[in-house]
Amino acid sequence: MILKDKVVIITGAGPGMGQALCRGAAAEGAKVAISARSVEAINAIRDDIVAAGGEAIAVPTDVGDMAQCRRLAEETLKAFGRIDGLVHSAYYHPDWSVLESAQIDQISRALDVIAVGGLRMAQAVIPTMRNQKSGSIVNISTLATRKPNPGEGGYAMGKSALSQLSRQLAVELGGTGIRVNTALMGWMDGVPLDNFFASLPDGGKALRAETAARIPVGHIPPDKDCAKAVYFLLSDYASEVNGVALDVNGGDWVAP
Repeated sequence: MILKDKVVIITGAGPGMGQALCRGAAAEGAKVAISARSVEAINAIRDDIVAAGGEAIAVPTDVGDMAQCRRLAEETLKAFGRIDGLVHSAYYHPDWSVLESAQIDQISRALDVIAVGGLRMAQAVIPTMRNQKSGSIVNISTLATRKPNPGEGGYAMGKSALSQLSRQLAVELGGTGIRVNTALMGWMDGVPLDNFFASLPDGGKALRAETAARIPVGHIPPDKDCAKAVYFLLSDYASEVNGVALDVNGGDWVAP
């Protein structure tokens, strides 16, 4: 249990990666503050964690609102007394479109939720982490920032800005005991991908097989296993890891 007794806030606890992060962090011993805009969804995750013997609270949060971000940090402190980790996984995906014809308001929203939302959450937890002289922030980015994919430009712009936020904070927070890193996810097997495949004419069978064959590990990495890389970055095992961008994609992208 590499997160035993740590208190971790997770934003964007929707279907897929967000839920996997919450459930997995609790299984690794963390006390989890679950946040997203959907009250029903985060309450269900909280109830599952508590039923399994873990500790969790659910705090509805729109990361586009600084007051709500501060409230999330305050409710976490009230419940658990400290904040050891923040995982910023909240995101907004614009309509699939090439940038040439993309809706500017959607691009702006992606930047606000993903990147500026990450900064809002960092500002909400940094004072506590600074006082503790310890803390780990992990921002969730995407392989789309490494391999541009037509139609995902606005989403990738937001995630690229988020990656820069991690690098900037890692340097600016030097000497405080706070580490800031990025985990970049590629194709992930889970509910969102299942829904995407189901929307295709053949149920996604051809694309699923082609994708799995292309990834060196031989399959599409499950979201619950990709989440394990995030637990490492949050944990004391990564005490000397700061300002890095960790690719979690089964070898789909191999950095030079």
